[in-house]
Amino acid sequence: MELVPLRPEFAPQMLAGGPKNDEVNRFTGTHGTFTLADYEAYIERTLNDPNRYTRAITEDGRFLGEVVLTINEHNRSAGLRIALWDGFGRGYGTIAIRHVLDHAFGERNLHRVDLEVYEFNDRAIHVYEKLGFREEGRLRDALLWDGEFYDAIVMSILSTDNI
Repeated sequence: MELVPLRPEFAPQMLAGGPKNDEVNRFTGTHGTFTLADYEAYIERTLNDPNRYTRAITEDGRFLGEVVLTINEHNRSAGLRIALWDGFGRGYGTIAIRHVLDHAFGERNLHRVDLEVYEFNDRAIHVYEKLGFREEGRLRDALLWDGEFYDAIVMSILSTDNI
Protein backbone atom coordinates (compact mmCIF):
# COMPACT_ATOMS: atom_id res chain seq x y z
CA MET A 1 0.00 0.00 0.00
CA GLU A 2 1.22 3.47 -0.86
CA LEU A 3 -0.05 6.96 -0.12
CA VAL A 4 0.56 9.26 -3.07
CA PRO A 5 -0.71 12.68 -4.11
CA LEU A 6 -4.02 12.54 -5.94
CA ARG A 7 -3.34 12.66 -9.68
CA PRO A 8 -5.51 13.25 -12.77
CA GLU A 9 -4.88 9.72 -14.04
CA PHE A 10 -6.80 8.36 -11.02
CA ALA A 11 -10.09 9.83 -12.29
CA PRO A 12 -11.02 6.81 -14.47
CA GLN A 13 -10.19 4.45 -11.60
CA MET A 14 -12.28 6.56 -9.24
CA LEU A 15 -15.18 6.32 -11.66
CA ALA A 16 -14.77 2.56 -12.14
CA GLY A 17 -14.38 1.70 -8.46
CA GLY A 18 -15.82 4.74 -6.77
CA PRO A 19 -18.85 5.03 -4.58
CA LYS A 20 -21.04 2.59 -6.46
CA ASN A 21 -20.81 0.06 -3.68
CA ASP A 22 -23.89 0.32 -1.46
CA GLU A 23 -21.88 -0.22 1.74
CA VAL A 24 -19.35 2.51 0.88
CA ASN A 25 -22.14 4.91 -0.07
CA ARG A 26 -23.86 4.27 3.25
CA PHE A 27 -20.65 4.69 5.29
CA THR A 28 -19.92 8.02 3.60
CA GLY A 29 -23.52 9.20 3.38
CA THR A 30 -23.20 9.51 -0.39
CA HIS A 31 -26.52 9.76 -2.20
CA GLY A 32 -25.19 11.16 -5.48
CA THR A 33 -23.63 9.61 -8.54
CA PHE A 34 -20.57 11.01 -10.28
CA THR A 35 -19.25 11.20 -13.82
CA LEU A 36 -15.69 11.12 -15.08
CA ALA A 37 -15.88 14.90 -15.52
CA ASP A 38 -16.96 15.23 -11.86
CA TYR A 39 -13.92 13.26 -10.69
CA GLU A 40 -11.59 15.20 -12.99
CA ALA A 41 -12.94 18.52 -11.68
CA TYR A 42 -12.63 17.31 -8.09
CA ILE A 43 -8.98 16.33 -8.61
CA GLU A 44 -8.24 19.68 -10.27
CA ARG A 45 -9.83 21.60 -7.36
CA THR A 46 -7.91 19.49 -4.85
CA LEU A 47 -4.57 20.00 -6.58
CA ASN A 48 -5.03 23.77 -6.57
CA ASP A 49 -6.26 24.16 -2.99
CA PRO A 50 -3.45 25.03 -0.54
CA ASN A 51 -5.82 24.30 2.36
CA ARG A 52 -6.39 20.71 1.34
CA TYR A 53 -4.02 17.80 1.86
CA THR A 54 -5.17 14.76 -0.09
CA ARG A 55 -3.49 11.39 -0.50
CA ALA A 56 -4.64 8.59 -2.74
CA ILE A 57 -4.51 5.18 -1.13
CA THR A 58 -3.08 2.84 -3.75
CA GLU A 59 -1.82 -0.70 -4.15
CA ASP A 60 0.30 -1.65 -7.15
CA GLY A 61 -0.74 1.63 -8.80
CA ARG A 62 -4.44 0.85 -8.34
CA PHE A 63 -6.58 3.52 -6.65
CA LEU A 64 -8.28 2.14 -3.51
CA GLY A 65 -9.49 5.33 -1.88
CA GLU A 66 -8.41 8.64 -0.44
CA VAL A 67 -7.74 10.42 2.81
CA VAL A 68 -8.23 14.18 3.02
CA LEU A 69 -7.47 17.00 5.45
CA THR A 70 -9.34 20.27 4.92
CA ILE A 71 -7.16 22.77 6.76
CA ASN A 72 -8.11 25.97 8.56
CA GLU A 73 -4.75 27.63 9.22
CA HIS A 74 -6.30 30.46 11.27
CA ASN A 75 -7.64 28.03 13.86
CA ARG A 76 -4.79 25.52 13.46
CA SER A 77 -7.39 22.86 12.77
CA ALA A 78 -8.49 20.48 10.06
CA GLY A 79 -11.39 18.26 9.15
CA LEU A 80 -10.53 14.68 8.20
CA ARG A 81 -12.33 12.34 5.88
CA ILE A 82 -11.40 9.00 4.45
CA ALA A 83 -13.09 6.82 1.86
CA LEU A 84 -11.84 3.33 1.09
CA TRP A 85 -13.52 1.69 -1.88
CA ASP A 86 -11.38 -1.44 -1.72
CA GLY A 87 -8.85 -3.02 0.62
CA PHE A 88 -11.00 -3.28 3.75
CA GLY A 89 -9.57 -5.11 6.74
CA ARG A 90 -5.92 -4.72 5.78
CA GLY A 91 -5.05 -1.77 8.00
CA TYR A 92 -4.86 0.68 5.09
CA GLY A 93 -7.23 3.15 6.75
CA THR A 94 -5.18 3.13 9.94
CA ILE A 95 -1.94 3.73 8.03
CA ALA A 96 -3.50 6.51 5.95
CA ILE A 97 -4.94 8.31 8.97
CA ARG A 98 -1.65 8.06 10.89
CA HIS A 99 0.07 9.62 7.89
CA VAL A 100 -2.27 12.61 7.71
CA LEU A 101 -2.12 13.08 11.49
CA ASP A 102 1.69 13.17 11.27
CA HIS A 103 1.34 15.74 8.48
CA ALA A 104 -1.23 17.79 10.44
CA PHE A 105 0.63 17.91 13.74
CA GLY A 106 4.22 17.62 12.55
CA GLU A 107 4.46 19.49 9.26
CA ARG A 108 1.50 21.89 9.42
CA ASN A 109 1.69 22.59 13.18
CA LEU A 110 -2.06 22.11 13.58
CA HIS A 111 -3.62 21.67 16.99
CA ARG A 112 -6.92 19.92 16.21
CA VAL A 113 -8.21 17.38 13.70
CA ASP A 114 -11.89 16.47 13.73
CA LEU A 115 -14.25 14.22 11.81
CA GLU A 116 -17.78 12.94 11.66
CA VAL A 117 -18.66 9.25 11.47
CA TYR A 118 -22.12 7.69 11.30
CA GLU A 119 -23.17 5.73 14.34
CA PHE A 120 -23.48 2.42 12.45
CA ASN A 121 -19.87 2.47 11.19
CA ASP A 122 -18.38 0.41 14.02
CA ARG A 123 -15.24 -0.50 12.07
CA ALA A 124 -14.33 3.16 11.48
CA ILE A 125 -15.18 4.19 15.05
CA HIS A 126 -12.85 1.45 16.34
CA VAL A 127 -10.00 2.70 14.12
CA TYR A 128 -10.52 6.34 15.15
CA GLU A 129 -10.55 5.45 18.85
CA LYS A 130 -7.45 3.26 18.42
CA LEU A 131 -5.67 6.26 16.88
CA GLY A 132 -6.63 8.54 19.78
CA PHE A 133 -9.77 10.30 18.58
CA ARG A 134 -12.33 11.07 21.27
CA GLU A 135 -16.06 11.45 20.90
CA GLU A 136 -17.21 15.04 21.43
CA GLY A 137 -20.89 14.69 20.73
CA ARG A 138 -23.53 13.76 18.22
CA LEU A 139 -25.40 15.43 15.43
CA ARG A 140 -28.80 13.87 15.92
CA ASP A 141 -30.55 12.43 12.88
CA ALA A 142 -27.86 13.80 10.57
CA LEU A 143 -28.25 11.14 7.86
CA LEU A 144 -31.43 9.87 6.26
CA TRP A 145 -30.72 6.49 4.70
CA ASP A 146 -33.37 4.15 3.34
CA GLY A 147 -36.06 5.94 5.31
CA GLU A 148 -34.24 5.83 8.65
CA PHE A 149 -32.33 8.59 10.45
CA TYR A 150 -28.87 8.07 11.93
CA ASP A 151 -26.67 10.19 14.18
CA ALA A 152 -23.26 11.47 13.14
CA ILE A 153 -20.68 11.15 15.89
CA VAL A 154 -18.26 14.08 16.11
CA MET A 155 -14.74 13.02 17.12
CA SER A 156 -11.46 14.89 17.44
CA ILE A 157 -7.83 14.52 18.35
CA LEU A 158 -5.58 17.30 19.62
CA SER A 159 -1.86 17.77 19.24
CA THR A 160 -1.65 17.70 23.05
CA ASP A 161 -3.39 14.33 23.37
CA ASN A 162 -1.14 11.43 24.28
CA ILE A 163 -1.19 9.52 21.04
